[in-house]
Amino acid sequence: MDPELINKVTFKIPNALVLIGSAAGEEWNGMTATWVTQLSQEPVLIGVSVDNDAVTARLIRDGGAFSVNLWSSDDTKVFVKFSKPAVREGDTLNGRPVRRGVTGVPVFEESIAWMECRVTQAHDLGSHTLFIGELVAAGVNDDEARAAQLSDTRLKYGGVRRAGHRAG
Repeated sequence: MDPELINKVTFKIPNALVLIGSAAGEEWNGMTATWVTQLSQEPVLIGVSVDNDAVTARLIRDGGAFSVNLWSSDDTKVFVKFSKPAVREGDTLNGRPVRRGVTGVPVFEESIAWMECRVTQAHDLGSHTLFIGELVAAGVNDDEARAAQLSDTRLKYGGVRRAGHRAG
């Protein structure tokens, strides 16, 4: 199939835009992600698909947990800063305040809502790994804000790899 057609079609899939928090020991990262979904109600399972070359994939494998941080659709510039590995300075990642969650992963203080998940399964799907995590903690910081979606930005992700893509 034509890669341009694949990209054109898959870019039309509605996707949330989130920051994934990951940690292994004292190494923390935050990464922009769009392939995230709820997979089950009992137990509540959340799935995130992460590029195998990403620092985040290694940290989730080693640390066994991740956070999903939903962001306001009014503040989408944050996602550009987290398209490559984050810089940790004290209790910030790329200058954004974070706290250590119950699983040890960073949770973003400015998120409108967040979930922490302990990994129960990981499936290598080729270019990405689908991490399935059971929800162990969650919170809402802003009940009124609408969560960002990929379509709120000029970012594109999906289809086939394009030149210049780097994993966060």
